[in-house]
Amino acid sequence: MKILTTYDVTIIGGGPGGYVAALRAASEGLKVALIEAEHLGGTCLNKGCIPSKTYLKNAELLEDIKHSESRGIFVKDINLSLDGLVGFKNNVLNNLRNGISSLLKSKKVDVFNGFGTIKNPTEVVIQTADTVHSISTKNIIVATGSKPSIPKIEGLENVQYHTTDTIFDIKEIPSSLVIVGGGVIGVELANAFNSFGSNVTIVEYSDRIIPMEDPEASKLLQKHLKKSGIKILTNALLKKVENNGASTTLTIEESGNNSLALETDQLLVAVGRTPNLSATQNLDFQHNGPFLKVNDYLQTNIANIYAIGDVIGGYQLAHVASAEGLNCIENILNKQKKMDYNIIPRCIYTNLQIASVGYAEQDLKNQNIDYNVFKYSVQGIGKAQTLGKTDGFVKLFTDPKYGEILGICMIGPNVTELISQGSAYMHLEGTVFEMAEMVQPHPSLSEIFMEVANLSIGKGVH
Repeated sequence: MKILTTYDVTIIGGGPGGYVAALRAASEGLKVALIEAEHLGGTCLNKGCIPSKTYLKNAELLEDIKHSESRGIFVKDINLSLDGLVGFKNNVLNNLRNGISSLLKSKKVDVFNGFGTIKNPTEVVIQTADTVHSISTKNIIVATGSKPSIPKIEGLENVQYHTTDTIFDIKEIPSSLVIVGGGVIGVELANAFNSFGSNVTIVEYSDRIIPMEDPEASKLLQKHLKKSGIKILTNALLKKVENNGASTTLTIEESGNNSLALETDQLLVAVGRTPNLSATQNLDFQHNGPFLKVNDYLQTNIANIYAIGDVIGGYQLAHVASAEGLNCIENILNKQKKMDYNIIPRCIYTNLQIASVGYAEQDLKNQNIDYNVFKYSVQGIGKAQTLGKTDGFVKLFTDPKYGEILGICMIGPNVTELISQGSAYMHLEGTVFEMAEMVQPHPSLSEIFMEVANLSIGKGVH
C-alpha cells in the first residue's frame, strides 16, 4: 500500500470538532489532512441541530400565526408545504457545507472523502469510493462523532421507525407520531411536528422530560407542551412494537405496572447517541464506558492521538466539540492547555426555550457548594409583554460571600440567544454587582439580567 504525504495533523471526522480543528491547525502553519466519510459539517449540520432549527423556525411561525388574532391579525387557510420546508432546509445545508469546503480550501487543508482508520499511531488508512491508500502523520485527532442509540425493544427490528438521523428525510407529515425519549431532541421534534399538525406523544422513561435540566424549568416546559396538544407519558417504558399494516402498535408500561396500547403512523426513537468507534478498532485504546477515554488535554492513552466531540462523551454538543478541537491544536503546539468545561451554555430550542450555563442547582447541592438563588419572572419584562410571550423566568445562582455568578437557568422567549450574555459575565469573572450596574437597552429581553441581579443584592427595581 502506497503511503502518501506526511502530515502534522490528521483529523478523522469533518464535523464541528474536526473541521474547526483543521482550520485552526492550518492557520497555525501545520500541514493538515481532514478525512470525512459523508458530508462536511457532521451530524450537527446535516442531520441534527441545523435541520431541527429550520423545522423549529417554521413551527414558531405557524404558532405565531395561529395566535395572531389577539394582535388584530386574521389569517385564513394556513398550509405547510413539506417539500418547501425540506427544500429550504437543503438550501441551508448546501450553503453551510459549501462555506466549510471553501474555508478548508482557502487554508490549504487536504480533504479526503472516505473512511479513515488508524493503522498505527503514525499511519492512517483511507478508503475512498475507488481506492485504498495510507497517509503518514505526526498527530491524529479522532472526531468521528456518534450514531443514534437503538434500545432493545421487542419487535422493533420488524417495523419501520425513524431515528434522529433519518427523521428529516420524512416524506409526509404523519397524522400521528410517537417519540421515544423526552430529552432535548425529543422535545424539540415534538414541538415541531405538533405545530405541523401531527398528533404527538412523548414516551419518557424518567419522571420528567429533559431530566438533565432544572426541574422547575422542565415542569414549565412540560405544561407548555401539553397546553399545545402534545401528550406526555413519564415513568413510561416502551416494551413491545408490532406491525399493524398501515400503523404501528406500541405496548407501553407506565409506572412499572400499568400497560397501555398506542397506535401510531410513525415512530421516532430518540433515546440518545452512542460513539462511532469505527476508526479506532486496530489499536488498544482505553475507554470510559463506551466512549474513548481522554485526559484533561484531550489525549488518549496513546500520546500523539487525541479525541474530541461525541466520541468521548460528556457534553454531546456541537459547540463543545468545536471548543475541544481548538483546545487540541493548542496542545499539539505544546501549549499544554487543559480543556475547561465550567462555562458551557446548554440550549433547548422549543417555542418556550430553555438555556443554562454553569452549575445547575442540583449540582450545587450534590457538591455541597454554598449558594443563594434568586428568581425573576419574564412577565416583569416590558419587551416580553410586547411579544405576547410572558411565560418563563431566570434563576441566578450566586456565591453568598463575593457575589460570584455560579450558574444561570433561563426559560422563556429567545433565551438561547440571551444566555451568551450570562456566559460572558461568568467567563470574565463578573459578579452580581457588576451585572446589576450594567445598563441594558430598553425595551429588551436582556433587561432580565439587570432585574435579577439587582434583586440579588437587595435593590430590586421592578
